[in-house]
Amino acid sequence: MQSTKLSSKGQVIIPKPLRIAHHWEPGQKLMAIDTGDGILLKPETPFQETTLDEVASCLKYHGKPKSLEDMEKAIQQGAKESARDCG
Repeated sequence: MQSTKLSSKGQVIIPKPLRIAHHWEPGQKLMAIDTGDGILLKPETPFQETTLDEVASCLKYHGKPKSLEDMEKAIQQGAKESARDCG
């Protein structure tokens, strides 16, 4: 386990082995999440979280909607073709 100190300015140095393990470079934005008994640091995501409903409307598709059965058949067909290509 690595340890570090809190500076008079509230800064903490993340030990180099941890920065390397998480691929954190200088300038990496981190979210500080209060867990109740400590703080969790996570890399900030470059995009705001969205739901499928929020983004599905941007997908342009013209034609008859596909049924669940149609999608399952397409997946099976793709799996068969993939298996043939591996053999």
